[in-house]
Amino acid sequence: MVTTERVRLRGLEFEVDVRAADGEHAAVLLHGFPQSSASWDAVGDALAGHGVRSWALNQRGYSPGARPDGVEAYRLRELVADVVALCDAIGLPAVHLVGHDWGAVVAWAVAAQHPGRVTSVTALSVPHPAAFAAAIADDPAQREKSSYMEFLIAPGSEDVLAADGAAGLRLGFGAAVPEEVADRHIARMLQPEAMKSGLNWYRAIGGDWAAVPPVTVPATLIWGTEDIAVARTGVELCGEHVPGGLDVVVLDGRGHWLPEEVPAEVTAAILRRLAHPTETAADPPL
Repeated sequence: MVTTERVRLRGLEFEVDVRAADGEHAAVLLHGFPQSSASWDAVGDALAGHGVRSWALNQRGYSPGARPDGVEAYRLRELVADVVALCDAIGLPAVHLVGHDWGAVVAWAVAAQHPGRVTSVTALSVPHPAAFAAAIADDPAQREKSSYMEFLIAPGSEDVLAADGAAGLRLGFGAAVPEEVADRHIARMLQPEAMKSGLNWYRAIGGDWAAVPPVTVPATLIWGTEDIAVARTGVELCGEHVPGGLDVVVLDGRGHWLPEEVPAEVTAAILRRLAHPTETAADPPL
């Protein structure tokens, strides 16, 4: 059973979907853009069935009580500090971090900057931010896939995305995201200031991604070969920034919205990482 709790962190109020369980493992689940904690519904329920407690956070800009003004409020350092504060608030000295899309970026950065607080990382779609930044800089295929960011950071893009009930966002989800879950994502993005706040994550990037240190805790990266936003190059570079050990799970024919599209495969990979937090494959399948 899931309950939604309101947790005050660093002067802001966050909504968190909490799933209790009797097992030893605890996971914090971080969503991407333009999503919400609802992206973890199927995965969170499945994890609870295997005894894994989880907290799916509606992150800064997505929780109505956590939409500060200004681009600087959405720098990566602020997003990282929110997750550490959540772990403090719920009494978790160390946690398994699971993130998708922007949530993966945050998970990588938390693990890099606070390794003592992270037992393992499972990142969906997005490789280590420094690897991703290098791919954007050097790989034409990744630059093409990332070209949408220029639109997202442009003034007024929030109004364009919100037009016609955020029809463009719904089109972007396609058939991969169940309609009921897409409805919940879109309803949240259409709340006052939510779209602008979500886009401020992109506007605040600067050099933050390239500056993320190596991750020394064991990690898993799950990537779909048909991902609309992430090309193979960043995935191949990821291991250079994860000396703690990296497993790569390649899902042939799968796209970007992995928590909603293939929750069973995602759950299985998370459970493998939780059961064997220090083990990594000798030769990741790329």
